Amino acid sequence: MENSNFFAIEKELKLDEGYQKTYKNVDELLPTLPRSKGWWLDQLLQYQGFWLSTYSVRGSMLIDDHFNPRPTDIIVATSPKCGTTWLRALVFSIINRNSFDFSDHPLRKANPRDLVQFLEANIRGDGSTASIDGLPSPRLLSTHLPYSLFPECMTDDTSACRFVYICRDPKDVLVSKWHFANKLRPKGVPPLSLEEVFDLFCKGVSHYGPFWDHVLGYWKASLESPKKVLCLKYEDVKKEPLGCLRKVANFLGVPFTPEEENKEIVEEIVKLCSFENMSNQDVNKSDTRSQENPISNSDFFRKGEVGDWVNHLSPQMSEILDQITEQKFQGTGFSFH
Repeated sequence: MENSNFFAIEKELKLDEGYQKTYKNVDELLPTLPRSKGWWLDQLLQYQGFWLSTYSVRGSMLIDDHFNPRPTDIIVATSPKCGTTWLRALVFSIINRNSFDFSDHPLRKANPRDLVQFLEANIRGDGSTASIDGLPSPRLLSTHLPYSLFPECMTDDTSACRFVYICRDPKDVLVSKWHFANKLRPKGVPPLSLEEVFDLFCKGVSHYGPFWDHVLGYWKASLESPKKVLCLKYEDVKKEPLGCLRKVANFLGVPFTPEEENKEIVEEIVKLCSFENMSNQDVNKSDTRSQENPISNSDFFRKGEVGDWVNHLSPQMSEILDQITEQKFQGTGFSFH
């Protein structure tokens, strides 16, 4: 997730010539974009139909201008608070399952965000593509960007890079975002009320929102290009983790072998990446924040439950969100039920 301190850091970077041109285009574009109240940053900007922070608009334009996809690239994609940390851990464990012993696995020492690079941030690197180009293949990257914001070189059928997307019941997303946003609001700034964020969320105004458009972008892409985009539902992964894990491995072209099945490797990965296990690792209990990194590891772990919204939303709120969801997804073949 983004924070305002990134902007000051970016200004200190020595930009290569191509980046200078993109930054100039960003600076010219930003004042022209519609604005709305942000959840923890001052404002969100409406860019190509979605509400993004300045940081995310810049990241999107840098990707569009400078990212060079590889056939082996794997992009872990989510709308915020839909299971990003969990999905990063699962995919990382699948593709690296022969590289580490489970008793001494990197996920026992590092938060998934430190193992899977966030594309919108990593593309900035040191003011050029050097940092991202220097990553070994297969590059495992993470993003919150809507599918429609990626360049054609990543989304057309001639590109072999693949997207693994996970989405979640919007009622749980709203509650999780509300808690998360209030953790990140600056000291001295009053917390957002649930009523306020409910109104913004229903209007589509949230980071990388509208939520429903974000989901539909990836869902439709998964129907049109099933070998390129895999769509998962958070609730399904929680209910049938073993089957979903096998589905992801098959999609990525690294299915579990009979020998691995006999050794219960799938079960080991599920156990390793479970909310209970990851939230109890010392590295993820850290609540240390800094000016450079205002989000602590512990901020990414709250409950990880399905249906916690019933403890927060009124029946009327639930009904309104269900009506919006039904209307948005009507005729698309997608449903959370």
